[in-house]
Amino acid sequence: MLDPSSSEEESEELVEEESGKEPLAPATARLSPSRPGEGPGGGGGAGGGGGGGLQPGGRGGGAARPASPSPSVASEKEKDELERLQREEEERKRKLQLYVFVMRCIAYPFNAKQPTDMARRQQKISKQQLQTIKDRFQAFLNGETQIVADEAFINAVQSYYEVFLKSDRVARMVQSGGCSANDSREVFKKHIEKRVRSLPEIDGLSKETVLSSWMAKFDAIYRGEEDPRKQQARMTASAASELILSKEQLYEMFQNILGIKKFEHQLLYNACQLDNPDEQAAQIRRELDGRLQMAEQIAKERKFPKFVSKEMENMYIEELKSSVNLLMANLESMPVSKGGSEFKLQKLKRSHNTSIIDMGEENENQLSKSDVVLSFSLEVVIMEVQGLKSLAPNRIVYCTMEVEGGEKLQTDQAEASKPTWGTQGDFTTTHALPAVKVKLFTESTGVLALEDKELGRVVLHPTPNSPKQSEWHKMTVSKNCPDQDLKIKLAVRMDKPQNMKHSGYLWAIGKNVWKRWKKRFFVLVQVSQYTFAMCSYREKKAEPQELLQLDGYTVDYTDPQPGLEGGRAFFNAVKEGDTVIFASDDEQDRILWVQAMYRATGQSHKPVPPTQVQKLNAKGGNVPQLDAPISQFYADRAQKHGMDEFISSNPCNFDHASLFEMVQRLTLDHRLNDSYSCLGWFSPGQVFVLDEYCARNGVRGCHRHLCYLRDLLERAENGAMIDPTLLHYSFAFCASHVHGNRPDGIGTVTVDEKERFEEIKERLRLLLENQITHFRYCFPFGRPEGALKATLSLLERVLMKDIVTPVPQEEVKTVIRKCLEQAALVNYTRLSEYAKIEGKKREMYEHPVFCLASQVMDLTIQNVGRLVTPAKKLEDTIRLAELVIEVLQQNEEHHAEAFAWWSDLMVEHAETFLSLFAVDMDAALEVQPPDTWDSFPLFQLLNDSLRSDYNLCNGKFHKHLQDLFAPLVVRYVDLMESSIAQSIHRGFERESWEPVKSLTSNLPNVNLPNVNLPKVPNLPVNIPLGIPQMPSFSAPSWMAAIYDSDNGSGTSEDLFWKLDALQTFIRDLHWPEEEFGKHLEQRLKLMASDMIESCVKRTRIAFEVKLQKTSRSTDFRVPQSICTMFNVMVDAKAQSTKLCSMEMGQEHQYHSKIDELIEETVKEMITLLVAKFVTILEGVLAKLSRYDEGTLFSSFLSFTVKAASKYVDVPKPGMDVADAYVTFVRHSQDVLRDKVNEEMYIERLFDQWYTSSMNVVCTWLTDRMDLQLHIYQLKTLIRIVKKTYRDFRLQGVLDSTLNSKTYETIRNRLTVEEATASVSEGGGLQGITMKDSDEEDEEDD
Repeated sequence: MLDPSSSEEESEELVEEESGKEPLAPATARLSPSRPGEGPGGGGGAGGGGGGGLQPGGRGGGAARPASPSPSVASEKEKDELERLQREEEERKRKLQLYVFVMRCIAYPFNAKQPTDMARRQQKISKQQLQTIKDRFQAFLNGETQIVADEAFINAVQSYYEVFLKSDRVARMVQSGGCSANDSREVFKKHIEKRVRSLPEIDGLSKETVLSSWMAKFDAIYRGEEDPRKQQARMTASAASELILSKEQLYEMFQNILGIKKFEHQLLYNACQLDNPDEQAAQIRRELDGRLQMAEQIAKERKFPKFVSKEMENMYIEELKSSVNLLMANLESMPVSKGGSEFKLQKLKRSHNTSIIDMGEENENQLSKSDVVLSFSLEVVIMEVQGLKSLAPNRIVYCTMEVEGGEKLQTDQAEASKPTWGTQGDFTTTHALPAVKVKLFTESTGVLALEDKELGRVVLHPTPNSPKQSEWHKMTVSKNCPDQDLKIKLAVRMDKPQNMKHSGYLWAIGKNVWKRWKKRFFVLVQVSQYTFAMCSYREKKAEPQELLQLDGYTVDYTDPQPGLEGGRAFFNAVKEGDTVIFASDDEQDRILWVQAMYRATGQSHKPVPPTQVQKLNAKGGNVPQLDAPISQFYADRAQKHGMDEFISSNPCNFDHASLFEMVQRLTLDHRLNDSYSCLGWFSPGQVFVLDEYCARNGVRGCHRHLCYLRDLLERAENGAMIDPTLLHYSFAFCASHVHGNRPDGIGTVTVDEKERFEEIKERLRLLLENQITHFRYCFPFGRPEGALKATLSLLERVLMKDIVTPVPQEEVKTVIRKCLEQAALVNYTRLSEYAKIEGKKREMYEHPVFCLASQVMDLTIQNVGRLVTPAKKLEDTIRLAELVIEVLQQNEEHHAEAFAWWSDLMVEHAETFLSLFAVDMDAALEVQPPDTWDSFPLFQLLNDSLRSDYNLCNGKFHKHLQDLFAPLVVRYVDLMESSIAQSIHRGFERESWEPVKSLTSNLPNVNLPNVNLPKVPNLPVNIPLGIPQMPSFSAPSWMAAIYDSDNGSGTSEDLFWKLDALQTFIRDLHWPEEEFGKHLEQRLKLMASDMIESCVKRTRIAFEVKLQKTSRSTDFRVPQSICTMFNVMVDAKAQSTKLCSMEMGQEHQYHSKIDELIEETVKEMITLLVAKFVTILEGVLAKLSRYDEGTLFSSFLSFTVKAASKYVDVPKPGMDVADAYVTFVRHSQDVLRDKVNEEMYIERLFDQWYTSSMNVVCTWLTDRMDLQLHIYQLKTLIRIVKKTYRDFRLQGVLDSTLNSKTYETIRNRLTVEEATASVSEGGGLQGITMKDSDEEDEEDD
């Protein structure tokens, strides 16, 4: 994040400016144990005294401060203010110290890594975002967007908007931080799946395609006008930061968590040398040694925590040592430097720095020269050569380079006039002081020359500390080369291997090694994480000449040693029985060597350079010496700003349990307030830091999870949404630990851990029971997914007495049953308040189930209920019933899966919930007036919902509902039966027998309850004793299309509509009890049969009466009423099939009886009508009988005509009678064909009419067998018979009927009579003949 080259001057100026602006700075920003004079109670303030900047003498404070009314009050306020400042300062110090430990964990982790398998957390929805989403969906529903959608999708969005987005439970979920964009999308997806499945199948369009299309439209609405590419990029970046964080991001995160300022981080980062892996590894080694010493001190002083068992004390020491050894092993497995090469350190056993060393062990761990292996990489870059004067300009020159013992490389060829190359050669060597040889050659021009001529050479001995830039070197010239002043410009870069920590020339003398005071080349080599060696090397040697293993040594600065000449700055390495003195040529080199060896030895004592000691003792010595290293400069600056106490503090002296508790709590607060719906889960980076902190500082796992559980419980109790799976994990860990199962290998259990666990266990149980009681509000719409199921599982775990014995299922069932009983009350209470149910009866509050409800509901509305009308009360109850059904459906849809193991308890919960509603329902029904039927929609609504639920069908509430409405249904059917009977009686008395064109245009409408249910036939409220008044009905719209053509009479149609509506209504009730349902059906079928029978009989009587009143001449026209009566029969037959037939075994019990009656009645009506037609024909024949031969009238008529014809032109008898009869027949046929709706009846009527007509004519002719027909009789009969035959044939009468024997007899007779008349009468029949003739047809027509 920040390297040591950061702009420290700017940060220092920033600190100084802040210190200058804040008068309280001496009391707040710079309190440090190293400066006791500036403590909170000291006199180091602006105005003296303990108050620091609070005193009037402070900067700018005296003039503006008002006079205090009371010295005692003012002093109390100042005292409280001072205490507050002291608390804040202590908290700031604590966080700074904690941040130092956290920084070290981030800088050099060796136990944990950021997990990559954690579930990805979704972005949470805030209150503002929820409102924006609502506005977007409202805009879509208002048609203000460009998104094209069909009606089904719009209805789905409307339902989603009303049910989900506007729900107060969703608002609570958003407030709790548990609602993510994915939750809202999944709820919509689940919401539409059922709708799409219910849609009809469409060829070529699968339902999966519809689903994906709807989800795409939903995303478009949800996203609004935002560019999806920008949103995708933003989501990708946030998801990446959620998965893994860099060190810089981790530093910044914990700065925000702990409230650390930027400049404080810069000071701490640089002073702690967090960018130096060697320093961090050395710090870890010192910490681990300190923890081992602390363990030994605890064992020695017997200062153990209080354990549940005395035997655990010894085990505790072993656990401490074992944890340290594990950390040592982890550290041993680390590479030499983070981010470096793959070179791994050798694994050597660590010998602890103790006062007494076992010599045998020391010999076993003694390093040999072969254990120290160094590998260097060198880069040799040859730039150019100067001084080539004797060679011709075009002579070719080149250079070679080699590292002694390695391969030789050559540059490109160049001309002597321009000897430049820039060629790089790469070498590897194991020599700490390698010899690099560079030679200059020119090509030999001699014919016999075998080798090129060497002009000069240079031999270099580079070290890792040598300059890296190119330099000029004077070359050693060959004997025969005339150019004696040759120079070569080259650069030699020697990289330091990872296991080489420092190198350089030192003077040294020791007891066992380096026994002579001599300057040698030394290398500090790291063989393993715990093994370092000080090695001296000679030129061209791979193995060290001598080495000193630094285990157990302590390095420190020392004064110059008398008698040792050479070296300027001295330091030594001391071990019991041995001392090695070193000296460098300058102070900076000495500091670097001491720092490197300090990291290597792992000693607890930190050497302080004499220059720093002098500076601390001097007044005003603020500038470090110029020859000090940069790390010393940072340390001085940190000390200047009061940070040295945090950097130099010994981690072993701190209570890391409490420090970790603080950092975990603050991290959780930070996590819950970020942009992710985390549900209490830490991010991978946070988990990594906390894991590393616990491992590195020995925080017990049980303590960690107990603190975590306590923090999570506090947040959950305050309304935050916490994942129960997370609670389950931490609880299981603690339970396993407390009961001795060693989940993390720790077998000791403290009394404090056990007591805290029991306390948290009880708190957790109460929380879980409360969440199950409020499951609709804690887990709205089943979100977060699986949370309720996990809560039930966790409750079962919490109820266990130990981790082995499972809790009895009955015990768990009892707890859950109690929670769900309370849940029913909570849900119904909130539902009632939401529905604004008013006017509860006092009995409701006295009901045993409602004894608790009376405490939570507003009692002031008891008297208001008397002012509410029964209709309003019923309307409110129906609305409440809809909400109750919606709640039950939501429970089934979103929560039933979680309660799958306790499905019977959910059924009990639903019954309890419905029983609470039953009290309100009963109260509303009791105040309804008698004999009103507005409550039937309430029954239909509830019954339709309950009968579709396998668990609630015929349950307690369902049976109560049946018992409540069964008398009402019976009463309703009784009154309807009386009303229909009355309507038949009065209707037929006043019946005009006019056809009904449309039922809805002739029947008055009735106002029905405003509910979305089938219309209910209604009756007047005030029904007098005896037969009730006939109610009015309105037909549903779908019936209008059925009755567009002419139908029966108004009375019959009214009857059929009432019967059908009544049966439809009773059938739509779907009465759940089979026996009572069959009883209702049987009664209604019997009623319909009786009513239709009465209708048929009355129609038959009216038909006969109507025919008797009509004319008997050819002027007779079939009246509309006759056709209407036939249509009544048609409708009666059609309706009887539907209204009178029973299902199952009694299918034909009533239907066959009424069907026979209708058939018999239709036969009688046809017979009566045909008889009427025959009577008219007989009247026509009677007129023709006057022309019979031999009668007085015939003789008189013939004589009169003959006598008169002598004087005047007498007109002969015309065809008026025949034409009148033919017109009558045709008109009757047309009316019957057009007005009667049953073709079968028409055919039967025409068959019988034709047959009867022919029989009458045949009988009339038979009576005149011996007489010759008068010409007028003959012409009239021919026309009547012929036209009748042709007309009935056109009406569809079968040929077998038309060409009957009777007709043949008539035809033969009339044919004979026609032949006789043509002979006897001179004028003939004037074209009238029995022969078929088109001309005659045209003439007649």
